[in-house]
Amino acid sequence: NPALEAFGNAKTLRNDNSSRFGKFIRIHFGMSGKLSSADVETYLLEKSRCTFQLKAERNYHIFYQILSNQKPELLDMLLITNNPYDYSYISQGEVTVASINDSEELLATDSAFDVLGFTQEEKMGVYKLTGAIMHYGNMKFKQKQREEQ
Repeated sequence: NPALEAFGNAKTLRNDNSSRFGKFIRIHFGMSGKLSSADVETYLLEKSRCTFQLKAERNYHIFYQILSNQKPELLDMLLITNNPYDYSYISQGEVTVASINDSEELLATDSAFDVLGFTQEEKMGVYKLTGAIMHYGNMKFKQKQREEQ
């Protein structure tokens, strides 16, 4: 599923599309033996990757997909640029990977949201949260002097 891969896969030292989470897929069959439904449970997401990556690695694919400028309206809505070096959480390692086309992958991710039944509002909410993480990574905190507290 491109949506799971966008938010759960990243480039590592050994694999350009490494899953950084576990998933358990449960398949349900009806009385006739035909497939009736399925569900996916995810677990053990590598949360630290959001804030730190090694030099030869990348953060989760979704960040680079959004910055690909395939959907410029996302950049406008999220108040971000398409320059990955403007965002500390996604510029610590490699920002491009020869084997990954972030523009095409964004279209696949967006289409997967449609297939999964996301409304436009839900899709935009997911993108807004992703953009918020990018902005959060650039925040600087300053300790107040004791007399100012």
